[in-house]
Amino acid sequence: MANGARPRKLSIPGEDLLIDSTQFLELQDLPDDILFVGGGYIAFEFANIVAAFGVKATIIHRGELPLENFDNDLVKMLVKSYEERGIRIVLNTNVKSISKENGRLLIHAIQYGKEATFSTSLAVHSAGRTADIDDMGLEKINVVTNKNGVAVNDYMQSVSNENVYACGDANDKGLALTPVAVKEGIIAASNLLKGNRIKINYGHIPSNVFSIPPLAMVGLTEEQAKKNNFNYTVNFKETTNWYSSRRLNEPVSAFKVLIDKKTDGILGAHLLGNNAEETINIFALAMNNGVKAKDLKKTIFSYPTNASDVVYML
Repeated sequence: MANGARPRKLSIPGEDLLIDSTQFLELQDLPDDILFVGGGYIAFEFANIVAAFGVKATIIHRGELPLENFDNDLVKMLVKSYEERGIRIVLNTNVKSISKENGRLLIHAIQYGKEATFSTSLAVHSAGRTADIDDMGLEKINVVTNKNGVAVNDYMQSVSNENVYACGDANDKGLALTPVAVKEGIIAASNLLKGNRIKINYGHIPSNVFSIPPLAMVGLTEEQAKKNNFNYTVNFKETTNWYSSRRLNEPVSAFKVLIDKKTDGILGAHLLGNNAEETINIFALAMNNGVKAKDLKKTIFSYPTNASDVVYML
């Protein structure tokens, strides 16, 4: 099974008035204003696109900060840069229903405990995706599922039906990233054809938001490191005035790197700025191969590149 994902059901009246990301990409024309329900990857990437064409973009998110899996300090900087470019970000606001009146959509919500209504020409579902397995009748063939998808073991095999394998967004591993799906698919196909011989080993997987500027991460956030009682140091700095950012007129850039005081291993790396989506792979490579911070710091990178800044982050 490799069914992919669909927009997560919101279970609110009028949610059928929302368009999904596929429909968004098929738009022939853009309205004057667009509202995104949910502050995740889709909202932050698409809001950039429409704002560049002069569309008034609004992102509504139910939590205190959007992009909840990323570092809070870097997200705050990204939010500020969005707002300075005219993208409205509304937080602590839970959408309760959607209606249509006089050709416009009305987004009815609860904001800080009070009722609030937002009017827009078009609303986009950007509140996450879930495994697209609901209409497959899996219960009839004894395939156990949960809120994330088909329950599988490390062979990508169903825990309840040995004849079924599931990979990518269809399983319950919860790692909805394209390169993860590719790796899982290769392992699932091999085990299906040759018997269970290969287990998945995810290692440290980088993740990116292709915002402007891009946001990237690998490993633990500071909150996770605290929760797990790591003894670590934090290297955190805004780098907007660094040459690598100034030469490109980058609106904002920053980094946060967590280093284990005992082992000198890198626990997590978080980047905001130009080429963050590429530079994060250096940290992922180091973490997956046990390269210590002091050894990575000795590396001479080509210059001027964003990768050459890595030695100043450690």
